[in-house]
Amino acid sequence: MEPADVSARFAGAPRPAAHSSVRPVDAAALVLVDRTRRTPRILLGRRNPALKFMPGKFVFPGGRVDPHDRRVPVYGTLDSESERRLLARVTRPGAPRARALALAAIREIFEETGLLLGTREAGAPEGLPESWQAFARAGVFPNLEGLTFVARAITPPRLPRRFDTRFFLADASEVTHREEGVVGPDAELVETAWLTFAEAKQTDVPAITLAIIEEVETRLKAGNRPWLPVPFYFSRVGRMYRDTLA
Repeated sequence: MEPADVSARFAGAPRPAAHSSVRPVDAAALVLVDRTRRTPRILLGRRNPALKFMPGKFVFPGGRVDPHDRRVPVYGTLDSESERRLLARVTRPGAPRARALALAAIREIFEETGLLLGTREAGAPEGLPESWQAFARAGVFPNLEGLTFVARAITPPRLPRRFDTRFFLADASEVTHREEGVVGPDAELVETAWLTFAEAKQTDVPAITLAIIEEVETRLKAGNRPWLPVPFYFSRVGRMYRDTLA
């Protein structure tokens, strides 16, 4: 099946001055969902208005993969369907790359919100890189079993920053510890909010974030089964397309 042309829904996205030869970097974001109430809620954070990239927008916590993410000890592994799809349509596929993407999502949500996802069942992890020391202090092992790969999106060409972002879904019950003082007026995220899907779709979010919100809502309604296809957004010859990683 040919990818669907979804250019119309991104037509209003801002287009800064063109930049050539900017290659997308591997990145990851985490969609945290709280299903303790009748209506599920997802966590979004508002980016600092002083930032040059998407100032003031509500987004899912995330960022680029750090080289140190490849050597962080973990508790449990990704499910086989998530790993297989993470390695589809990439150059130099390999299990360490899939693992690093999932770990980047866990690290980024901590760095931007103070939330640590993992388990204390295995004691405190040892030998962690500096960027992961908060997990050692809290005695929390990052746990990949709680993550599901649910979407992928590549920033269009000719933009100053380009990311090949993999979106992971996790339940709020995976949060084991929280460090205070991470979110605030001088931080990357100035506030966070737990919003229903209806509320999130009415918030000031980038077009791709809105698309992922709708994709996750549909996935949850279908039971979040491991075999459900993963949407993949990318551009080609000035058009945006949606394909699936089946």
